[in-house]
Amino acid sequence: MNERLPAPGGLALVETLVNTVDLESGRDDLDTPQARERFGIAEGDLDAVRELRESLRATCLAHAGHPPHRPVTPLGDLLARTPLYVAVDPRDGSARLAPAEDGPLLSRVAAAVAQALTEGTWERLKACELPECHWAYYDRSPAGRGRWCSMSVCGARAKMRRYRAKGA
Repeated sequence: MNERLPAPGGLALVETLVNTVDLESGRDDLDTPQARERFGIAEGDLDAVRELRESLRATCLAHAGHPPHRPVTPLGDLLARTPLYVAVDPRDGSARLAPAEDGPLLSRVAAAVAQALTEGTWERLKACELPECHWAYYDRSPAGRGRWCSMSVCGARAKMRRYRAKGA
């Protein structure tokens, strides 16, 4: 549904994870072995990954000024479960936060959030305001006030609803 460019850096992982479910149709990519393999998810971890996904969606909604779509575990509580460490590149001395355990999705998400915080990009990852969508997108607008994942789809729907509500 999203016509925007992917989020930068590690936020692309977060954006992709949030967008594994189509709320309107109910289709969940995590039901497929291919999607689970792409994220490195064991089938037994699906409930935890879905909990993480919906906590990320609620945070993206908060970035856009909207309440959570449903009750979720706070993202901070989930990310507190995974240790990160400061990795220093011996070649140039650059530093970044990295997962203490290589590979688990929660660790990779925590590292991506930490990186985005230091780069000042975290709050630009938002979720579409339409309740039947809530698709994650990276807001590249100069003022950072984007409201929809797609102006031509969700933006048009929202504007048409407002127009019809005025005339009714």
